[in-house]
Amino acid sequence: MQEEIKKACEIMKNGGIILYPTDTIWGIGCDATNEEAVQHVYELKQRSDSKSMLILLDNPAKLQTYVQDVPDIAWDLIELTDKPLTIIYDGAKNLASNLVAADGSIGIRITAETFSKELCRQYRKPIVSTSANVSGEPTPDYFSRIAEEIKNGVDYIVNYRQKETTPAKPSGIVKLGKEGTIHIIRK
Repeated sequence: MQEEIKKACEIMKNGGIILYPTDTIWGIGCDATNEEAVQHVYELKQRSDSKSMLILLDNPAKLQTYVQDVPDIAWDLIELTDKPLTIIYDGAKNLASNLVAADGSIGIRITAETFSKELCRQYRKPIVSTSANVSGEPTPDYFSRIAEEIKNGVDYIVNYRQKETTPAKPSGIVKLGKEGTIHIIRK
């Protein structure tokens, strides 16, 4: 696993994009602070850059580096959730501008899965995580269902957990609003 993390980090440091396992489905990833790399992900997915993508972090303490004001309710949600949860925060900062939604928000998930957590920890920057499919196509629920077009379009495919056939599911998504309101986008 360590060699795969080292190689994936090297690719991202050089502006490349990777295909990697996460706490949910396989993701296309890159350095979330690199606008060119983020643009390459949009192009590979054939996705409009008006539809922002989420980022993964390994530790909730890092949230304040990428969000202007983390609402108190966010800490409770992170602590209490028993499954992967992406939280959309207002006031994104220190990220590639083409990654941030038009309203200034960003989706962030704190990963607890071994590989993606260690990848984030060693990379020391947030990592884009978006489903490994062309926009509008079905989301592949395990590695062997990822289209060749996606596999051929990345700079590196992590050689870890590729043989798993237990269908994975995307994370839940909530958007935090003013005064602590919670809007459930996907359960």
